[in-house]
Amino acid sequence: MSPTIFLTAGHCTEAPAAKVEIWFDADVDAGRPGNGYPYTGQTGGTPYTHPQYNPNAFFLYDLGVVVLDPNRPMPMSQYGALPKQDVLDDLARRRGLKNTTFTAVGYGLQRINPAFVEAARVRMFSTPHLVQINVPGQTGDFSILLSNNASTGGTCFGDSGGPNFIGDSNVIGGVTSFGKNGNCAGTGGVYRVDRKDDLDWLATFGLFPQP
Repeated sequence: MSPTIFLTAGHCTEAPAAKVEIWFDADVDAGRPGNGYPYTGQTGGTPYTHPQYNPNAFFLYDLGVVVLDPNRPMPMSQYGALPKQDVLDDLARRRGLKNTTFTAVGYGLQRINPAFVEAARVRMFSTPHLVQINVPGQTGDFSILLSNNASTGGTCFGDSGGPNFIGDSNVIGGVTSFGKNGNCAGTGGVYRVDRKDDLDWLATFGLFPQP
């Protein structure tokens, strides 16, 4: 989100986590020493979790940030941007939710079924469609469901905390939060970051929506 702030899911920053290491390589596996994970990332810092986060109902406030170490900023030509408050509600009023797409990014499992698991620490992206939003008992007003299928792709285990950009913009509508089944099929849950409590908390880190 900035040279010093990294956005992720709350369940990726919750206690007892005290330190976070972050990689941005397209293929984290390439060049790593032996079979050991490269424990020192390109940057890293201190994790913070949404103050209302509860691990027993993590999906309600599943938001976290990492404040990067002062001597390890991450300069980039462009950063993700926060959405305006309640902007995703506009999508609920549109006809044809399937025509609304997101760009989901992560390093998680690429394929899973009872007989086969394909896992590699390779950054992938997909363009899932909006399936549900503002549905009592399903998404509530705190999350959305995006498609997970062979046509659109989707997210799976290990993608948690990754951004879900609105369309092909740099505006982050939410972070990957949960799956609905063990095969990562059907739909994937995304925690919205356009609600007032989220934006107010992120403002304490100096993050604000674009004008």
